Amino acid sequence: MEEHVSVLLNEAIDALNIKKDGIYVDLTLGRGGHSSKILEKLTTGKLYCFDQDKEAIEQSRPRLEKISSNFEIIKSNFRNFKEELEKRGISKVDGILMDLGVSSPQFDNEERGFSYKGSARLDMRMDQEQSLDAYEVINNYSLNELCRIFREYGEDKYYYQIARKIVQNRIDSPIETTDELVDIIKSCKPQKELMKKGHPAKQIFQAIRIEVNDELGALKEALQKAIDMIDKNGRIVVISFHSLEDRIVKNMFNSVAKVQGDRLNLYTLPDEIEKPKYELVNNKIIVPSEKEMEVNSRSKSAKMRILTRTRL
Repeated sequence: MEEHVSVLLNEAIDALNIKKDGIYVDLTLGRGGHSSKILEKLTTGKLYCFDQDKEAIEQSRPRLEKISSNFEIIKSNFRNFKEELEKRGISKVDGILMDLGVSSPQFDNEERGFSYKGSARLDMRMDQEQSLDAYEVINNYSLNELCRIFREYGEDKYYYQIARKIVQNRIDSPIETTDELVDIIKSCKPQKELMKKGHPAKQIFQAIRIEVNDELGALKEALQKAIDMIDKNGRIVVISFHSLEDRIVKNMFNSVAKVQGDRLNLYTLPDEIEKPKYELVNNKIIVPSEKEMEVNSRSKSAKMRILTRTRL
């Protein structure tokens, strides 16, 4: 199993602009790469870490305990982080980090059913205690529902052919494993598509994973709460890995950091126009260096955006 390598590690830590007595939130603990670096910079500050994956929490806790006791791990979907922090008396924080990539151990552990390589029961749940899994999606969603998620979340141009073939195949017996699904996907694509770089099942597997974990719904909810909870001069740092996520982050950041429209009321003086309470720290997205992309191929699609709050 590959060791998980945190993408844009140093860039993310620099972007948070960490104060040693601040309150920080890592909404995607994973194997603790980013959290470890944040914790190292805190003296009297506190780090709150969120993850819904029991395995990730069990592996990260000892790593963080070696550094400091100034942290708390909360097992929850990050969409609930505001409510969880408010239970602990926290209403404002100095920095929030979100790394939206699926961690390497989840992909590399075949039993979790995230990977299109090998054979495992269709699963893809980040929270293994939830009921909806990939098996349920593939065997019980209607043709229209499958078309919707393959088109919107996978952006695969053969979405209809694949959805129709799944519905046909499951009449005789359920589609149970990842390799069965891969075979169906491959059978729906012409040879020229199969010859292209990249795995032919990648986009469909991405779509199913997003649906199973409601990743885009959770992202929108968590981002809105992050924007509300960030303190003056605090920062929100988001690393995304595909265009659907990046578009959501870009649009939500722009909606609070830019004056909407360019037509102003004729009777409004320039100094009376309310300026946004937030600013984009970098107008240009940050991407991994050539060196990082060589060392960690999974970092190639990463994009980082940073938002700061300038006033309350």
